[in-house]
Amino acid sequence: TAWLDARAAGEQALRATVAQIEDEVASSGAVLTEESRTPQTAFDDALVTRLASLLDGAPVMSTGAGHDAGILSNAGARAAMIFVRNPTGVSHSPAEWAEPEDCLAGVAALTTVLADLSGSEP
Repeated sequence: TAWLDARAAGEQALRATVAQIEDEVASSGAVLTEESRTPQTAFDDALVTRLASLLDGAPVMSTGAGHDAGILSNAGARAAMIFVRNPTGVSHSPAEWAEPEDCLAGVAALTTVLADLSGSEP
């Protein structure tokens, strides 16, 4: 038994990737079962631009990640995400980790953003 969280830049690319994996799985005599599918998260462009500006031009990256922000965005709420650097890229695993300094930088970034959005000083 295995579990796969597949993400891609677009629905067509995602479907093509999953189809390739499904073919490989079938050739081994196993079966692939799709348990869930979440639409690609579209973050609010104006909010993303505002956060990048507040955070000294922090890089803006495309992501298949949605997490809670994806649920909110797909429900029609304006949403964006702030990422904390992870040196290994491992995610959703006990092996995921970040340096304490990077976690503190994430807290500082979130504080700055929340202060701006609330109209107060950080």
